Amino acid sequence: MFEEFDPQYAAAMADRADRLMAQYGIPRTPANFAVWFSYSRGDLPELKQVIEILIAGKKRFDTTTCRELFSKYATSNIPSAAAREVPGQLKAAMDQATRYVAQTIAENRSHIQAMGDVAEKAEGGIDPITLVQSLMNELNKAATRAIELERSLNDTSRELDTIRDSLNRAEQRANTDTLTDLPNRRAVEEFLRTAQTAAMETGEALGLLMMDVDHFKKFNDNFGHGVGDQVLRLLARVLRERLRERDLPGRYGGEELIAVLPGASLSVCESVAEQIRRSISECKITRRSNGEMLPAVTVSIGIAQFRPGESAVQLVERCDAALYLAKRIGRNRVVTETRLEGQYAA
Repeated sequence: MFEEFDPQYAAAMADRADRLMAQYGIPRTPANFAVWFSYSRGDLPELKQVIEILIAGKKRFDTTTCRELFSKYATSNIPSAAAREVPGQLKAAMDQATRYVAQTIAENRSHIQAMGDVAEKAEGGIDPITLVQSLMNELNKAATRAIELERSLNDTSRELDTIRDSLNRAEQRANTDTLTDLPNRRAVEEFLRTAQTAAMETGEALGLLMMDVDHFKKFNDNFGHGVGDQVLRLLARVLRERLRERDLPGRYGGEELIAVLPGASLSVCESVAEQIRRSISECKITRRSNGEMLPAVTVSIGIAQFRPGESAVQLVERCDAALYLAKRIGRNRVVTETRLEGQYAA
């Protein structure tokens, strides 16, 4: 449901969005305008916070960043076509099923009454052949109606299956990063909360790793965002290949990837992260447009272990701190939370 507001206010917010986009060198595309219009209105606190952090850090609003902002924040307020159509589809299917059931109940009552009449006639000495024929007629009508009801309910069931599949696809799209085809930040956070609860209930370990491409901005500037996207897709593939089926890889934002590893100790996470780091550094990347061999890509990885009772935010912050320590001490390496300087100690 979109909130209605005063046209003059809307025009003022649109003008503000346009000025901000010009100030930060952001292309005036419909997707970018949707993001900055929402930011100008202040109706999405999380979007406002993220943009202000980017501005304070003097980050560039490049193509990847703009696309990420639109994918994560602007599209979440736009109901999908499937979601908009579902209420009407459900009502039509349930109305049809209700009509058939009501009609069948009424006709069954009629059949019961008719068979009761046949029984009374039998007691009155009516010709048995006539009675049997009457009874057979009523039973045939009941059987025919039962078949029609079954067919109708099967049709309704198929319609409901179609609706369910449509909703499942819509949910899958809402939880998937379009560039890497990995679960997006929202999906990762939901999985992490569930994994934390399970870890506290069972007492098993829970590991988290965050991975960031080294010098990604320079790579994008030198070779273009298309090649940068190609690199992110490569990293996503390596991440999927190196994780177990029960683990969840995801794109957390920009060039930052994340993985939640239920049941994995810090040492196991470190071993997995080292395999991922090594695999990426050994990858040979060629530019698709001309076959040019590109420089090796490296990543820095931070690792943290869940501590019972802590929030997901605390766990992610500690993992993020380990990641940036890896960058500060030389990049292309894995750093666990044990190397932090006590600021995150329990």
